[in-house]
Amino acid sequence: MERMLDYIGLNIDLPISDPTWIFFLVLAIILFAPIIFERLHIPHIIGMILAGVLVGEHGFNILARDSSFELFGQVGLYYIMFLAGLEMNMEDFKSIRFKAVTLGLLAFIVPMVIGVWTNLNLLGYGLITSILLASMYASHTLVTYPIVQRYGVTRQRSVGIAVGGTAVTDTLTLIVLAVISGLYKGDVSDMYWLWMLLKVVVLGTVILYTFPRIGRWFFRRYSDGVVQFIFVLAMVFLGAGLMAFVGMEGILGAFLVGLVLNRLIPQVSPLMNHLEFVGNALFIPYFLIGVGMLINVDVLFGHVDSIKVASVMIVVALVGKWIASWLTQKIFGMSNREGNLMYGLSTAQAAATLAAVMVGYNIIMPSGERLLNEDVLNGTILLILVTCIVSSFITEDAAKRIAMDDNAAAVGEEYSQEQERILVPVANPGTINSLMSLALVVRDEKVRDNLVALSVINDNNDSKKLEMLARRNLERAAQIAASAGVTLKTVSRFDLNITTGILHTAKENNITSLIIGLHYKSSIVDSFFGKMTENLLKNTSRQVMIVNLLMPVNTLRRIVVAVPPKAEYEPGFVKWVTQICRMGTQLGCWVYFYGEEMTLGYIKGVISKKRFTTRTRFFTMDSWDDLLMLSNRINYDHLFVVVSARRGFISYDNSFDKLPMQVSRYFNNSSVMILFPEQKGSPIDNLSFANPHGIAEAKVYEKIGSWVSKLFNRNDGSQPPGLS
Repeated sequence: MERMLDYIGLNIDLPISDPTWIFFLVLAIILFAPIIFERLHIPHIIGMILAGVLVGEHGFNILARDSSFELFGQVGLYYIMFLAGLEMNMEDFKSIRFKAVTLGLLAFIVPMVIGVWTNLNLLGYGLITSILLASMYASHTLVTYPIVQRYGVTRQRSVGIAVGGTAVTDTLTLIVLAVISGLYKGDVSDMYWLWMLLKVVVLGTVILYTFPRIGRWFFRRYSDGVVQFIFVLAMVFLGAGLMAFVGMEGILGAFLVGLVLNRLIPQVSPLMNHLEFVGNALFIPYFLIGVGMLINVDVLFGHVDSIKVASVMIVVALVGKWIASWLTQKIFGMSNREGNLMYGLSTAQAAATLAAVMVGYNIIMPSGERLLNEDVLNGTILLILVTCIVSSFITEDAAKRIAMDDNAAAVGEEYSQEQERILVPVANPGTINSLMSLALVVRDEKVRDNLVALSVINDNNDSKKLEMLARRNLERAAQIAASAGVTLKTVSRFDLNITTGILHTAKENNITSLIIGLHYKSSIVDSFFGKMTENLLKNTSRQVMIVNLLMPVNTLRRIVVAVPPKAEYEPGFVKWVTQICRMGTQLGCWVYFYGEEMTLGYIKGVISKKRFTTRTRFFTMDSWDDLLMLSNRINYDHLFVVVSARRGFISYDNSFDKLPMQVSRYFNNSSVMILFPEQKGSPIDNLSFANPHGIAEAKVYEKIGSWVSKLFNRNDGSQPPGLS
């Protein structure tokens, strides 16, 4: 390459050492490699690795594998493991943890057994060398995980099994690596192994116990996206660094941090979008290019022994991983496509393999020979290249077929003629973040363009000032949605009042649900909901969620839902149960349902039919008057959801008239949502909550004395069934 440049008159020293040009060339590779190799029907990941081969010191020697590639490559490797843990559905993982452990053990044992035998008998290595080399066959790296991200199948059980199995396999591999390296340390005591195991267990417990609490504390106090992003990266490298400090590879610590922060970073949140974007745009490609730069094609094909060793290594690694995936598939009755996806994800060799070969290459035995010679070192590079190529093609094919099956199943499902569309009025700048965050975790991810933000402007003398405020509010809402990768339609309109503006927008955009903030009660004669909300409830039959969030949505630890009798007979029953479960799944928190036994049975039926993985518990509440008993069971970090109804409909009860006073007095320290399900037919003028100038609220105050007396009489230790 250097001669070619000299021939055409360009005096450039290679490899390039100017940081500006190094970074430019890397960005050019990241930009053009996927475009070029996509036309050749070669997976993007392989394109990155092959590009690294071409520009590396064993190719055209354009770039040297300097400290920048080591740094960003290490970050990319941690990022892959971190995202794998972060995107794992913890509820699904609990149901498949036995399958994941099975795959992990098989993916370790089968290649180890085959590898030790072939290394002893075919390659003629000693026992220690054979064990270390076999552990390299057993390890694997989730190099192809970005492929399943791209096809949107990360929540498939086969992906969860493969990710969980990776943690098991790599942990066992790293233990073997630590044991063998410890054998050649002069200061190893009899307690070395026990002490190392104890340190790993203690550190893992510390990460699992303290990191979620630190994260929840931080997210509640700091809402800036940049600050949150830096905090998460710091936690990832802290976990990885601590794990390396006790003698294990940092990838295990990065994976654990992803698992423990899983519930604090919803899949559709802006923070999650930022983390994925930065990793997939910069750090992970840097890692892949760095892997390619290690490959020396000339050395591989210039030595017969290197080709023999590499051939044995490749065959054993591919066959061993295939047997493990096939056995797991047959044991648990999984489909061929699921088996192929597990095989594709668990085949690529990179991180732990490189760590093992470098440790073995640097160990000098008493005979003066290296534990792993140059033939093994060169064979490892070819092993990485071939397994990454095979893994990419298999994962690409399996993920594409599974995604096509999912899309076909979605089209074949019976959907209502109305497609979900959620309207979020953004009049108050202080509630935009909370309302939009709630809308993002409630919405159906499979439906595009189902969020609408609205700002209504009264036509008066201050309309110019109000118009500027409305524009800023809508821009803020659009930023939140865009940072989460969600399309938001913004609507700004002039109208006689806010209520009519919301109603007209809802009709024009076929809105099915509204999310609005709770009215701020400015005076003692002001009603709980306010005139605007009351008029809105009177004039629409759509589902309305009235929300007052006291903390960020992603830090909620539990959702407590109070369900009135006969709620299952309302037309919007399935819709609100679906959205509550969807929210619980996204936030990874428990959902507690309180209600009559028959109603709870219908809720269980909906959850079972729609196959939600939400963590749920059900408690019998025989009487709606027992609602106040829940005040002792709702903490500051819980969301209390009260399912109500409009007057005159099936589940309406006269006791609903007490709800404004009950909620404001006994649940004022908790985040609250009052949910009015969708109704059929024309809206009825009478409200379910009393008008402050009407009769119903007066009746409430007449009953306060007897009602409070009843409450205290029940605090004698006796509690309704299901509330203990």
